[in-house]
Amino acid sequence: MKKQVFKFLAKLNKVILPSFTKQQLDLSKASRLQMIIFGWKLYVTKNALD
Repeated sequence: MKKQVFKFLAKLNKVILPSFTKQQLDLSKASRLQMIIFGWKLYVTKNALD
C-alpha cells in the first residue's frame, strides 16, 4: 500500500514539478524553494524504489 502511494507520487512529481537536471541547476546556487522541491522529489523517489 505504502509503496503504491509513493509510486503514484513519483509519477505525479514527474508531470507537475520541474526537472532541475534538465535545467542544469547548480545545487550550490539553488534557492530555498528549489532545494525543498529537490528534497521532496528525492524522498519520494527513494521510497518508491524500496
